[in-house]
Amino acid sequence: MLITELAERSDTPTATIKYYVREGLLPAGERVGGNRTLYGEEHERRLRLIRAMLEIGKLSIATVKNVLDALDEPGAPIAHTFDVAQQALSRSAVPLADPTAASLDRVDAVAARAGWTGCEDNIGREIAARVVDAFANSGFPLPDDYLDRYAAAARIHAEADLGAVAVLPDPSRMTELMVIGTVLGDSLALGLRRMAQAVVTEERRSS
Repeated sequence: MLITELAERSDTPTATIKYYVREGLLPAGERVGGNRTLYGEEHERRLRLIRAMLEIGKLSIATVKNVLDALDEPGAPIAHTFDVAQQALSRSAVPLADPTAASLDRVDAVAARAGWTGCEDNIGREIAARVVDAFANSGFPLPDDYLDRYAAAARIHAEADLGAVAVLPDPSRMTELMVIGTVLGDSLALGLRRMAQAVVTEERRSS
């Protein structure tokens, strides 16, 4: 397809597409003579991935490029790509203050009770610990039961994420879904949580 069709199909201005190519985010199309350049479906998929990271994930161009470089690394394990995406896409969720040792210990205890291992270097550990601190500083320290129930829900989310990835036959599509799911999954969880809160509130008021 020509760039005009690619722009229409991906809802991305042609100038933006050319900018992504110059910045190394999008592979160049195939020159077929004169000023004609052809693009394929892989370009359309990549454009949607880029826009999800920029517009939903609120990442910088440089950070998006780092994630895409990991995605395109030949022979890289899917787990490595997922780790790079998690690290990049979670930075905006981390408050500025460092977590306290006490909150880190509490998060480690939650992980231990849930039977999770290998989480020591995961960025989620710091995010969770800082949230624990924020609750305590607001005058609402979280009980262990609350944290354990959130961990149980998080496990269900993770099983859904990886289950959706596992059914894809193409490794490149698997890694793309991992990246997109990391960007959009938090927003999906937020929207459904808001709905569930309203339902449970109404049920408890009516009981």
